[in-house]
Order: sequence, then structure tokens, then C-alpha cells
Amino acid sequence: MYAGRGWVEGKIALVTGAGSGIGRAAARLLAAEGATVYLTDIDADAAEATADAIGPAARAIRQDVRDEAGWEIVTGRILSEQGQLDILANCAGIQLTRGLIETSLEDFRHVFQVNVESVFLGTRAAVKAMLPRKSGSIINIASNFANIADGLNTAYCASKAAVAHFTRAAALDCAQRNTRIRVNSIHPGCINTPMLEREIVDVAAKRGDPDTSAVRAEWQTLAPLGIGSPEDIGWAVVYLASDRSPYTTGSELVIDGGHIIR
Repeated sequence: MYAGRGWVEGKIALVTGAGSGIGRAAARLLAAEGATVYLTDIDADAAEATADAIGPAARAIRQDVRDEAGWEIVTGRILSEQGQLDILANCAGIQLTRGLIETSLEDFRHVFQVNVESVFLGTRAAVKAMLPRKSGSIINIASNFANIADGLNTAYCASKAAVAHFTRAAALDCAQRNTRIRVNSIHPGCINTPMLEREIVDVAAKRGDPDTSAVRAEWQTLAPLGIGSPEDIGWAVVYLASDRSPYTTGSELVIDGGHIIR
């Protein structure tokens, strides 16, 4: 069991999409490093399971990140109970493995609602909560598909590119307000999460192959270092959330095992 070194000791964090995958890993590691973590997910049971696994430092809340009023409720509760918000990790997201012609306008809008609008709403709500102290760290999970394209992920690629550019604009806005509120994005590659598992199943199905082993082996070779773990991204969240990165804002931290340079 990792004891932690207190990188975010005494800080108050909010992590979305914490019921599984990257969000769950980020919440666990932030708590291990000393933060009190409010973790949210649209799946209330999954959020509770994560909180139970973490222990007393975690509090679970059901949240639909697309809901504007819900963001005010969540941040309002945190400020009421803790008096401050120091960290927001926007980890909630979805992937749609579908080509251009097969993607409906409804599909496209849904991906943008979950992946982009939620990041806008969360970042805006967090900045409001952080302004009185003029400090804080906001981490938005983008993707290396913000930098490279994939024909079976048209809506997803566009949404993550939007997250990356929005993050840079938000970082500039916060700096121009004479604050030390930092806003950065992390760009994961193939990470061993339920989302990746669903993508592997979807791609195999589109190829007419009931066996996913061939697709899984192919994904393993996409990057020189293979498929990563959620903790690989969780540690990056801890770094950006901590006081070890005071001069880092508007940055894109690519953690993809070398996928882009392959």
C-alpha cells in the first residue's frame, strides 16, 4: 500500500468520472498524497465504490457533468464544507468508435456535451470557487487524439482537440486576472481502462471478428511502451495539482508511451 509523500497535503480536490479508469486512479493517488477528494460520477454506485476503497479522505457525489446547475451544487457543497477548492481534475469523458458517415449529428453533439461542454462548465465553476484565494490547479483530460487523427474516432478527435485549445485559452484568462490559477491538459494514449476495452470490442465487431485478441495485440503495438495504466495518468494529475508545478499553465502533457513519435 503506497503511503504517499504529501504532495497535495491539506488540499481539497474534485475529480469527475472517478467511478472508473483514469478518474478513479487520479482520485486514489490524490488522496494518498494528502488531499481530501470529492469524487463524482454519473454512476453513483461506482463513485461510492471508489470512495469506499479510498477511505475517510473521499466523498462521493452523483453528478451529470453536462448539467450546469449540477456544477454549482457540487462546488457549492465543497465550499460550504471545506471553505476552499484547490484542485479540479476533469476526467469524465466518453469515446465513440464510429466513422464520419456513420456518426449522426446527435452522436456528435452528445460527444461534445460530455467531453467539451462539461470541461467548460467545470473549469468555469472551479475558477469562480478559486478566485477568492487566487490560486488553484485545473487539470483537463484530453487525448493524444487531440494531436493525431483516427478515422474511426471523428467526433472524439474533434472533442479532445477542443479541450486542448480551450485549456490554453482558460489558462490565459486566469493569468490575465492576476491569479495563480493554473489550467493544463493531459493527453493520454492507449490506457488500460473500461473505455479502451469498449473500443477494442467495437473495433473487433466492425471487422466482423468475435475474438478481440487480434485488436488487443494491435493496440499493444501502437506505442513503443505498449498500453499504459490509469496510474500513469493519475501521477501526472498529482504533479499538476501540486506545488511542484507552480510555473506550469496552458501546457499539454502528453503521456502516450511514445505513440505520437512512433
